[in-house]
Formats: sequence, C-alpha cells, structure tokens
Amino acid sequence: TVADYGWGHELANYGEYSGAPSTEETFVYAKTLLSLMLRSKHPEGKFLIIGGGIANFTDVAATFTGLIQAFEHYAEEIKEHNIKIFIRRAGPNYLEGLRKVKAASEKLGLGVKVYGPETHITAVVPMALGLMAPLPEPDLSVPCGPPPRKRIDVPAGKGKAKKHKDVAAEGPGIFSPETTSIVYGLQHRAVQGMLDFDHMCKRKKPSVEALIFPFSGNHMEKFYWGTGEILVPVYTTTQEAVAKHPGVSVFINFASFRSVFETSMEALNYPSMKTLAIIAEGVPERQTREIIKVAEAKGIKLIGPATVGGIKPGCLRIGNTGGMLDNIVMSRLYRPGSVAYVSKSGGMSNELNNIVCRNSDGVYEGVAIGGDRYPGSRFLDHFLKYQDDPGAKILLLLGEVGGCDEYDLIEAKKSGRITKPVIAWCIGTCASCFAT
Repeated sequence: TVADYGWGHELANYGEYSGAPSTEETFVYAKTLLSLMLRSKHPEGKFLIIGGGIANFTDVAATFTGLIQAFEHYAEEIKEHNIKIFIRRAGPNYLEGLRKVKAASEKLGLGVKVYGPETHITAVVPMALGLMAPLPEPDLSVPCGPPPRKRIDVPAGKGKAKKHKDVAAEGPGIFSPETTSIVYGLQHRAVQGMLDFDHMCKRKKPSVEALIFPFSGNHMEKFYWGTGEILVPVYTTTQEAVAKHPGVSVFINFASFRSVFETSMEALNYPSMKTLAIIAEGVPERQTREIIKVAEAKGIKLIGPATVGGIKPGCLRIGNTGGMLDNIVMSRLYRPGSVAYVSKSGGMSNELNNIVCRNSDGVYEGVAIGGDRYPGSRFLDHFLKYQDDPGAKILLLLGEVGGCDEYDLIEAKKSGRITKPVIAWCIGTCASCFAT
C-alpha cells in the first residue's frame, strides 16, 4: 500500500511477525526495529505503521505488552525524532491490547493513533502519510460488533419478499452441516474453536468425532459443547479411528513437517476420506508432490500444506480458521452469505471475512490453499466448484506474486467456463519497487 501511494522510495524497513510470539519476543523485535529508526533523523520526521490483520490465534494483548515495553524504552528518542505511530490490529484479546497501547501512549506523550477491525487494514497508511485526515479513533470500551444491516425499501406492489433458503445444506461444496472430521494431533485450542463454531451454527452434532495422538494410550478428552461438556475419543492409530468412525469424511492433519507425509499418505488410503487438510508449513516439495499425485488419483480434495484451513458458515470450520468467537460473530460466519473466496494467505483470510461482511451479505465458503510452490489445490479447482454451486453468487480471489495459477482463472473467465462475477487481487506486486 505504501508503494501504491508512491512512497516506496521512502520505505526504510519492513518486518513481520506471526505464529503467536511471546511478550519477550515482541519486545526484542520492536526494540530492534525502533533502534534502526533512531539511528538518523529526518527533517520531516518519520512514521511507524503497525498494520496488523485480524489474527487467528496470536494473543494481541500479550504481543502489544512487548510493544509497549519497547515504547517505554525509547519514549524520549521517539519524541525527539518526531516519529508518528499509527496502529491497526485485531484478533484474540485485541481490545485489551489496544487499550494498553492507548494508555501507554497517553502516559508517555507519544500520540499514537489506534484502530481496530472497524477500520480497513490499509487505512492507517494514507493517514500516516498525510494523504487523508486521521479517522476518529474507535470506542475501546466495547468490542467491535457486526456492521449494521441495511434494508432496501421496496415500493408497494413492486416486489415480493422471498423466504431465505439455506443453500449451505444443498450446495455441492466441500462441507455440509453433517460433515464430520478426525483431527490428527492433540490440538485442544483448535478443536474447541471448531466445537464452539458448531454450537453457534446450531449443528445437531459436533464436527469433530475423534482425535489421533500416537504418544499416549486410548482415552477421552473433555471439551465444551455450549454450556455443557462432551467427551471426544483419542486413538493412537489412524486405522483404529477410521474403523470406529466410518462416517467421517474430513481428515485434519496437524502433524509437523517431520511426520506429516507418512500420516497424510496413510489417511489417503481410506475410501471414506473425501478431504485432507494439511496445516504444517515447511513440508518438503517432493513429499508434497507425491501427496498431490495420490490425492488426485483417488479423487480426494486436498487443502494445504501451509494453510490455516477453510470455513463454510453454518457448516464447518477447519482448525483456527475464522479466528476467535468474537470475530466469528463480527464477520457473521455463523450463517451462509453469497461470496465464495479462495486465498493463498491464511492470515489474510480473516481480513477477507471482515471486508466481505461489511460490503455484502457475507461469506458462503472460504478456503486458504497455502502459499507453497506446490499447493494441494489450485484457485481454479475451487472456483470451478463454486461456478457450479448455486449458493455462491460472487467469486473472490486473493493471490500473491509467484506462480501462474491466477492466469488459469483468467482463461476460464475468457472462455466462458466461469460466468459468475469475479473479483481478484494479487498482492505483493510492489516487489519490483525495491532493489533487494
């Protein structure tokens, strides 16, 4: 965004953290960045833009505590160098994090501008660059709720109200309200998030039937189901889990890159499995290509590797997709909308959920295919499915620099294979602005 506004030549440092860093890690990271900013003065001052998306599981309050410690360490130098700070962030505990930063800013006299998910992720950039007046800061005493619904007044006799049809239960998408899964790995937080989503969507039964954890004996794990509690069985082998839960069609693999190949190949051997999601990053390309080859031969849909998963409002979410419950509510992911999207970036999928909710009737289905060189599925694979799905009215693509999968979608649109409206954005196109 900085480059798009013509300021690419002024961009001094760009850094990124992800993966739920601790307070101490964020403090060291922020302190390093500030120390670089303070090495020299600029006659017109400098800008520090902290433009974070809506996190899936990173604790914003914890990371911002480390950020505040860095501000305290360099407070006088920040004011001396006339550094203006703009923050936009959301995710788990974001309200507490933003409150802490705002309180520290007032105490230290830094004048930090703070925004949450009610503000577009890139809006802080033109504000920092002076291209637009700063927007009013949000009320941090209450969480950001869903955007207000706008009703269209239809003149008498000109229209007839149509009864809402639950297309989520009918479309040929990956998931349905009856879809269930097996999760490989003791991922308590992710599984509880899936069950909370199920209960919010008023599913009749949990979407997670069993867990697999080879390092402990067979036992039961307790989870919440609304205000009640349920027990989910844990098995030591995939063979036993599939045998005792023959109706499961989704295998969610949280194994690390060290063992994900063997566990995924085993899951592909069971005819009942229709979808395999591989969460791990760093899977060797040779192994990924072999998994893809076997999955295609057996007609099994593959999501990942290096993905946060996917979500179908009203039906099922994979792992941490969609973030915490407050974001599920804010983005109205508990009921189906009309926009189907595919993203390479899992982190940006929450931003898509937010943007779609604020500009349409919501998300119909969303998938993050992962940013690896050889993704398990391509943009076109999903969009051809959405083209044939009556519930998907608008198709949305978020791509990245690298590869040519976006061109395949363009050709499908030109040839008439895809006729539904398509909105596409390929991020990272500013790479050519920089020498290194």
